[in-house]
Amino acid sequence: MTTISAPINPHRAVRWWLISVAALIALMVLVGGATRLTESGLSIVEWKPVTGSVPPLSDAAWTEAFEAYKKIPQYRELNAGMSLSEFKQIFWWEWSHRLLGRFIGVAYLLPFLFFLWRGGLSGELKRRLWLLFALGGLQGAVGWWMVASGLSERVEVSQYRLATHLVLALLIFAGIVWTVRRFKERPQIAAPVRLRFTSALLLAVTFVQIYFGALVAGLRAGRAYNTWPQIDGAFVPSWERLWFETPWWRNMFDNVLTVQFEHRMTAYALFVLAALHAIDAVRSRAGAAASGALWLFAAVSVQAVLGVLTLLNQVPIDLALSHQAVAIVVLTLAVMQVERLASRQSADVQPHAVPVGQPG
Repeated sequence: MTTISAPINPHRAVRWWLISVAALIALMVLVGGATRLTESGLSIVEWKPVTGSVPPLSDAAWTEAFEAYKKIPQYRELNAGMSLSEFKQIFWWEWSHRLLGRFIGVAYLLPFLFFLWRGGLSGELKRRLWLLFALGGLQGAVGWWMVASGLSERVEVSQYRLATHLVLALLIFAGIVWTVRRFKERPQIAAPVRLRFTSALLLAVTFVQIYFGALVAGLRAGRAYNTWPQIDGAFVPSWERLWFETPWWRNMFDNVLTVQFEHRMTAYALFVLAALHAIDAVRSRAGAAASGALWLFAAVSVQAVLGVLTLLNQVPIDLALSHQAVAIVVLTLAVMQVERLASRQSADVQPHAVPVGQPG
């Protein structure tokens, strides 16, 4: 039998599927940010992966959900006296966040199974996509682990778990961006080794900054010390205020002043590093890598301005979500820059054509 290409270009189909999933993850992160900013994340106190996709449909069901919420510390200490209509507002944010997570799972799994059945995926690509799927399943469990931290002894979720949840989501997002970039054949860019190193360092610092940003959100640290460039009356606060908790390392995660200070300092480091990388790439005449470095520096600059404005205005939801959205843009550009400069000798992720009418 003569083998001919499938009617649908598997390269294009897989690429657009993954781009769609990445877009959904970015949306999920923003909805999660809105859920945190509106203090909605604990409004649903049970984890029902299947039946939980259906919201309350009757007055009795709404009352039952509200009564369950009244049993947790957040209601008793922060929202006592809340009306049912007010509860519905925070419920819909959390329900939408969870529903979107379920939808992403389906949007990933069903096309993935179809492509596996059609045999249109190379061995390396299959392994990578299975890993991303496993990380997605882990992300769902981490989401409930995060919510559970606020149901018994706290009035909010643990900032440690919140940061883990966000970073894992963006790690999956970054993995998809990298995979999509690897589909296209490109010549190896002739660039100094230091450019490859600084691009990788930029990506690492971006993830660190996102982690610190999640800690800031978890501690509501953005609503304190709302001055810039000074913080607590100085550019560098006093040692005693930064490191008063014991053991000392807990300050990096629990001390509101220290967490906001490290978020600021990492932002400065990211800005300087992005500038130096861009200058080096332009001077090295690194072609597409020079353009990528300039775009990355521009995004980091916008992100820094949004961060300052968000802080000075005490975290209004519109500025805060814009700050988070541009963080995703910075991460995307950082991943693209690393991939652009990386070796392409072993980039075997190309889908392949299969005989018409035959599964693989």
